[in-house]
Amino acid sequence: MNEMENRRFEDRKEPEIVYSQSVKAGKRIYYLDVKKARNEDLYLCITESKKRQGGEDEVPQFEKHKLFLYKEDFAHFVEGLQDVIKYVEGQVGEITAREAWTPREDNAEAQSAEPAQQEEAHEEKTRHGMFGFLKK
Repeated sequence: MNEMENRRFEDRKEPEIVYSQSVKAGKRIYYLDVKKARNEDLYLCITESKKRQGGEDEVPQFEKHKLFLYKEDFAHFVEGLQDVIKYVEGQVGEITAREAWTPREDNAEAQSAEPAQQEEAHEEKTRHGMFGFLKK
């Protein structure tokens, strides 16, 4: 990488997270992060994180998949999701939940130290902190 590319890469900042929620679902954790783009627009980043199996001595590894959803697509996305859920229910009957899920409070993060310390507290709130948007 040349010097110019290096500077461009270093200047690039990860979009800040202005709101975050996590959903534990069996062996997976879904992170729902509202991020702020450079133009101050908000969008949703859905990250699926799944612990990869390794040896007992190995540091846990996580496989991640991300989906970016922009606010102008929310209504169509929700409509499509509801349609797919209705279809699945029509095929298999009523879908039962794994367990009750309630949004996690800020202090609840300390209560659930599993999968790898809630994946190192969602990688330290994706390097900027949960309230990084307050620092200007």
